[in-house]
Amino acid sequence: MTTSTPRRGDAHAGRKPGTVALASYIGTTIEWYDFFIYGIAATLVFRTQFFPEFSETAGTLASLGTFAVGFIARPIGGIVMGHFGDRVGRKSMLVVSLLMMGIATTLIGFLPTFEIIGIWAPILLIVLRLIQGAGVGGEWAGAVLMAVENAPPKRRSLYGCFPQLGLPSGILLSQLAFLLITGVMSPDAFTAWGWRIAFLSSSLLIIVGLVIRLAIEESLDFEKVRDSGKVEKLPVIEVFKTSALQILIGSLASVAAPAIGYLVSVYMVSYGTATLNIPTTTMLWILIGVSVAWIMMMLASALSGDRFGRKITFAVGAGVGVLWAFPLFWLVDSVSIPLIAVALIGITAANSIMAGPQPALITEMFPIRLRYSGASISYTIASVLGGGITPLLATALFAEFGTSMAVSVLIATVCLISLIAILSASNRVLFAKEPAQEPSAAAQAATESS
Repeated sequence: MTTSTPRRGDAHAGRKPGTVALASYIGTTIEWYDFFIYGIAATLVFRTQFFPEFSETAGTLASLGTFAVGFIARPIGGIVMGHFGDRVGRKSMLVVSLLMMGIATTLIGFLPTFEIIGIWAPILLIVLRLIQGAGVGGEWAGAVLMAVENAPPKRRSLYGCFPQLGLPSGILLSQLAFLLITGVMSPDAFTAWGWRIAFLSSSLLIIVGLVIRLAIEESLDFEKVRDSGKVEKLPVIEVFKTSALQILIGSLASVAAPAIGYLVSVYMVSYGTATLNIPTTTMLWILIGVSVAWIMMMLASALSGDRFGRKITFAVGAGVGVLWAFPLFWLVDSVSIPLIAVALIGITAANSIMAGPQPALITEMFPIRLRYSGASISYTIASVLGGGITPLLATALFAEFGTSMAVSVLIATVCLISLIAILSASNRVLFAKEPAQEPSAAAQAATESS
């Protein structure tokens, strides 16, 4: 008696497209919550708690610098988890990344300050941030691949979008956490110890995430490759040998979305409170409203990617980013709450239009046996260039030139890079040709059912 491998149409709960997409969404939301509470804390309290001997500007740069350090570790995490994700499987790496993020975040909540242990405080903060960065470096590709590779062929943008929704959802959750904490305690208590609650709560969220991720099954596409014996021994090396152009295009095209995302979620909190003297709670409430709109716009753009094409949808988003970069700060600098909300919704629309089709767009550039490595490397390079450096560079540019126009030029330039990159990509780059000996999962399923 023989047993066949479950086919894509089998009604197995652990591999249903909707179940897998939801699991990917919840897991990435938790991980982005961990990542963004660090960003908010870096702008609000880390300067005084871990860099008290610096001036205000230098301390802000130093605390944002520790935020950027997490991006340095992301390519390392992406490469290592990409290697094992292409050799061992997507699911196991998702569990590892979730544990790394959760444990590091919880330990930050226990970390003594500079006043207690001196220079070891910022050193340990950086070490834990590096672990966070390595964890999230392997997260994106794994979550995206689980969603995309289990999705119906004509709905890959939509299902692949669910891990992307974890970004604004994580921002929303982190902002609500800080609003709740600051709303029930005095500013002095929050600065002294209250901020730690947001980090310590990660230990509870990690349990929820693990239960959900352990319940889903491995990607069927990967199982087909593994069962056929075509797993690459060194996928990271192979992807650079065979798909270097795809990595280049994928990295440059992806640089604008994280740049906008981190500009809104990290830099704008610092800019609004420190430069415009807007109360912290007001800025957080604005970003909560923006995050809700962000989620809706991202879903709409994913549907557009399936309906009108991923390349054209993505290009529209990059173009919106170029055009909105200057009205963004004209509206924000008005210090009018409604106009600030309009400004941020406009720039997050650019992010959403790109981010919706991005997972399917990037993953399909690489053959199945190299997808985890290729997608991880492309995305993490883009995150370092766009997300890690942008808040730091925006702070430095504003300090140097004393005008938000310099930050607008930065945003427009980054979006223009992504626009040129995606428009230059041919179909040969956008759609990987699978080797003849590696039939697709759909073809395998059709053979088994005949």
